[in-house]
Amino acid sequence: MAIEAASAQQFLTIDAIKDDIVIMKDGGFRLILMCSSLNFALKSADEQDAITYQYQNFLNSLDFPLQIVTLSRLLNITPYIETLKSHQKEEDNEYVKIQIGEYIEFIQTLVGSANIMSKTFYAVISHSVSVFEQKGFIGSALAAIGLGGDRKKGGRADASFEEHKLQLWQRVDTVIEGLKSFGVRSAPLNTEELVELFYGLYNPTEFEKTASIVE
Repeated sequence: MAIEAASAQQFLTIDAIKDDIVIMKDGGFRLILMCSSLNFALKSADEQDAITYQYQNFLNSLDFPLQIVTLSRLLNITPYIETLKSHQKEEDNEYVKIQIGEYIEFIQTLVGSANIMSKTFYAVISHSVSVFEQKGFIGSALAAIGLGGDRKKGGRADASFEEHKLQLWQRVDTVIEGLKSFGVRSAPLNTEELVELFYGLYNPTEFEKTASIVE
């Protein structure tokens, strides 16, 4: 008896992405901020104390869940090296050609001798639908964005979605201002960026083929 392979979507907790918001299968919502890094070790003792104090106050001020995520990947320098080699071939000055060649060799040696990681930081803000709403909300929400369900529910779902979206964005504004208080800049990912992020998470091999560093 043949056993059909399960679809990968069955194992995902995400149902859809709409208006830069991730809709979960349990009816909850997630909005993801990309955050700048902060080199805490290079700060003076007084600056470190101030950052710690502000961070503590920020966390204590929240009355909703907040998840901090660090995404680490091995740095893929292949596209960068290919770009340098292309510049080297087009360069007329022999001295500059030699310099580019030495730089390429240096970069390859440096990366080959150590596992250099690229790190990206995210803040995930959550908003959950009440147990009372969960039963009918998910199907209605999917119908509203054209993914199935009863079309008659679309209007109700649109109104419900906008209401929850407003509440989620109020939380997002609070987090953005809180992070700014100790020097961390943040910006919400749009729908296209969210799709790219999750594609990279669930297809890391394919993602690494296109990953590169910025010159």
